[in-house]
Amino acid sequence: MVVPVLNEHDNIEPLLTRLSFVLAGIQWEAIFVDDGSTDGTPELIESIGRGDRRVRLIRRFGRRGLSSAVVEGFLSSVAPVLAVMDGDMQHDETLLPSLYEAITQQGQDLAIGTRYTAGGSIGNWSVARSRISRWATWIARPVIRTPLSDPMSGFFMIRRETLLEAVPNLSAIGYKILLDIVASSPRPLRFTELPYVFRSRVAGTSKLDAIIVVEYIELLLDKIVGRIVPVRLILFSVVGLFGATVHFSTLWATTTWASMKFIEAQSIAVAVAMTFNYVLNNRFTYRDQRLRGWAWWRGYVSFVLACSVGALANVGVGAFIFDVMGHSLWMGGLAGVMVGTVWNYAATRWLTWTRRRPS
Repeated sequence: MVVPVLNEHDNIEPLLTRLSFVLAGIQWEAIFVDDGSTDGTPELIESIGRGDRRVRLIRRFGRRGLSSAVVEGFLSSVAPVLAVMDGDMQHDETLLPSLYEAITQQGQDLAIGTRYTAGGSIGNWSVARSRISRWATWIARPVIRTPLSDPMSGFFMIRRETLLEAVPNLSAIGYKILLDIVASSPRPLRFTELPYVFRSRVAGTSKLDAIIVVEYIELLLDKIVGRIVPVRLILFSVVGLFGATVHFSTLWATTTWASMKFIEAQSIAVAVAMTFNYVLNNRFTYRDQRLRGWAWWRGYVSFVLACSVGALANVGVGAFIFDVMGHSLWMGGLAGVMVGTVWNYAATRWLTWTRRRPS
């Protein structure tokens, strides 16, 4: 049983008590994967684990993400049946024996707790959250081989050999590890879905935020085009498009309202756009390697330097293609933008958001 946790101190002991009760008669272990809790969660798990060999802890530093945490937990175990559930007590642990039976006695590859079949429910979710979940389920259908009612579920069991078949193709992006596994499997999976009612959180705080939506879209993009184009390059390019809008808006404002000369206005526009791009890329594109404190300022300097070289490459290549293609303005401009974008992405990935740099 892999349980990814982040600041779930008050839920650990109640969860283990319930697991001991519902899994009586089954050999089990609980592997908690902690992504930097600050409320004493890892210390509590360590204390419990010293007296109970079934309780293990993996502490991760410098990396975050529920999907990668689950995969790391799965691969740390030699158990023939692997399971995952949240550490917030919102999944119904009484379903575990039935999920286990579906794997061990019915021969299924996958057994899933679902909220979207008869008898299942999303509980007290808001209308907005319910709609987002339904929308996410709908847009996931083209990338999965197995027709699940709830591919967003974070509560399931899987055969070890089934997981290992999918591991080489996993993206390990974001929070939807079940979707990732099913989309990465080289074959349709035999599965059972069992209904459960999603509970309300009792202790701790929700980890849901806008980043989850970004990571979900990134996961889908990785499954669709990830083998051709790196998804981070796509996100980097999207940020660049927004940055271009900021650049021209600033240029217009400084020349129209402030009556600046072009060269002065252009310099300000470049600085504003570069800063805008850096902030957004640090917040979204490289959120798992986000720079803070002094590292933020060092990263900013390296980003500006790298992108300055990219700007020169943009102009040089654009001018060359412009001449070669018979003074085609669009071909020259497009070639320059493409070369500049690829350079900026590669250079800043190496110089700015390298894992050697503290985050």
